[in-house]
Amino acid sequence: MQQKFSFSGRYSGYNLRNFQKDVLSGLVVGVIAIPLGMAFAIASGVKPEYGIYTTIIAGILISVFGGSKYQIGGPTGAFIPILFGIVMTYGYENLLIAGFLAGIMLLLMGILRLGSLIKFIPRPVTVGFTSGIAVIIFFGQIGNFLGLTGTKTHEYFHQNVFEVISHINIINFYSILTALICLMTIILTPKFIPKVPGPIIGLVLSTIVASIFFPSHVATIGSTYGDIPNSLPKFHIPEITVERIISLLGPAFVIAMLGAIESLLSAVVADGMTKSKHNSNRELFGQGIANMVTPLFGGIPATGAIARTATNIKNGAFSPIAGITHGFVVLIILLLFGPYASNIPLASMAPILMVVAWNMSERKVFIHLLKTKTEDSLVLVITFLLTVFVNLTVAVPVGLLLAILLFTKRMSEMLVTVKALPNPDTKQKKVESQVVTDGHDCPQISIYNVEGPLFFGAAQTFESSIMKTINLKPRVLLLRMGRVPFMDTTGEVYLSSIVKDFSKSGIILISGMKSQPKKMLKKTGLYDLIGEENFFDHTGEAIDYALKHLDQDKCIGCKHFAFSECTVLSKENHKKLLTKSSS
Repeated sequence: MQQKFSFSGRYSGYNLRNFQKDVLSGLVVGVIAIPLGMAFAIASGVKPEYGIYTTIIAGILISVFGGSKYQIGGPTGAFIPILFGIVMTYGYENLLIAGFLAGIMLLLMGILRLGSLIKFIPRPVTVGFTSGIAVIIFFGQIGNFLGLTGTKTHEYFHQNVFEVISHINIINFYSILTALICLMTIILTPKFIPKVPGPIIGLVLSTIVASIFFPSHVATIGSTYGDIPNSLPKFHIPEITVERIISLLGPAFVIAMLGAIESLLSAVVADGMTKSKHNSNRELFGQGIANMVTPLFGGIPATGAIARTATNIKNGAFSPIAGITHGFVVLIILLLFGPYASNIPLASMAPILMVVAWNMSERKVFIHLLKTKTEDSLVLVITFLLTVFVNLTVAVPVGLLLAILLFTKRMSEMLVTVKALPNPDTKQKKVESQVVTDGHDCPQISIYNVEGPLFFGAAQTFESSIMKTINLKPRVLLLRMGRVPFMDTTGEVYLSSIVKDFSKSGIILISGMKSQPKKMLKKTGLYDLIGEENFFDHTGEAIDYALKHLDQDKCIGCKHFAFSECTVLSKENHKKLLTKSSS
């Protein structure tokens, strides 16, 4: 494993040939990133050049400081709904502050080594919000695709649906033609010219057609947002106040979590494609640095981009040099051709985002999870619907909470507490539950098989099952806990309650307890209360000990014969009784 944030190993065996591959890959990915950066920025409610600035600055910094050799960072579609909501609610200046705060959070997550915790987010939650984001992005481009004018963009999905429906009578067929040219080019290019990036070809071709044949009939970037400057913005620190920080902590946290999830998922995809291993904590550290610096130059939040990272690998990338090159390629193109981008029709941008939405929708996984008709399906649907109709700030926490509750419910159902006795028909006289019947159950020794985690979700059920036995007042209570892998403090409290109640009139024995539950009992003092002599490694030893502590007078006339020793005990005690009565 690599050192925490060292640069060692990232350029091991690097040579001129590898450098050439990195430069070529960086060139291809840089060209692809330009239309995507502008499209993501526009969809997020900000000027297109801010997406380009993000691609340059964040792209370079993520490659330099990140934990994956192949990661390509920049603005992504996953951020669109949350960023648009922040812009609508708080404004662009506050978006920069939220992005900066998110960068601090990501930096701290990396320093505190929290990278591995991201893997505990359930798959239905990630698929649910990813599919929801895809729906929002796709539908959000319908207006530009159809060339609708006079429409207002709202924060909520259903409001935007009504807005499109109410303006459907003013469709611009020139916009539709422009969008279709771009869309068909994006779809067909990989089939005929797989090494050429479809989005940039579609963008150029549709822009040329629109500029020559109907230049004044479609809205362009320039006519809507103004000309794109061919320079980077000046360094600027937003006005940060305590009030702003407090109001933006929630949105910043969502940006940080989404950025962490997206970047680490992208790094995992890269690992699978290259048989390599990324450093998750360092990746979060790099994401934090990038998101702290980018807002100071007007950029929006960034993360690892799965599609661009995959493209980077397919084009032969060997090291982070490819990602750094991609950033400088975008910078050079901005400086040389920035003003020309102002002529790009908005209708040409729409298909690019629609294809991105289609590719990120995870529709196959979504349908598969739905077909399972399990609790995961419920988590998936609720997360999806909340993402679409409310926002990610609500969807992700609710999805996580629901997943935790359903998981807790499933785990609580796994705990089985059932009476058992040795089975005389087996060679080793295994202690099994099906042996116990009304006519075959020792009145003085109650044995319970306890199987499953003894935690807060199952502890009360465990106690109620045992308390029924206590009410029958057996002499010995034997708990077989060899299949209890885990016990939390709630489970310990309920076990302690059983021990204290039962110890008043009987003896409690425990066999086969694993190390974690035993450590828990030692920490709380319950181990000493039960007594070390009452813990056994094997059930047979515990049963032998229990038989020695019976009230043997109660064995007289007992017809249960629950143990093989019962026949002898019954006869011996019967003889003792006859001897007493004759004397």
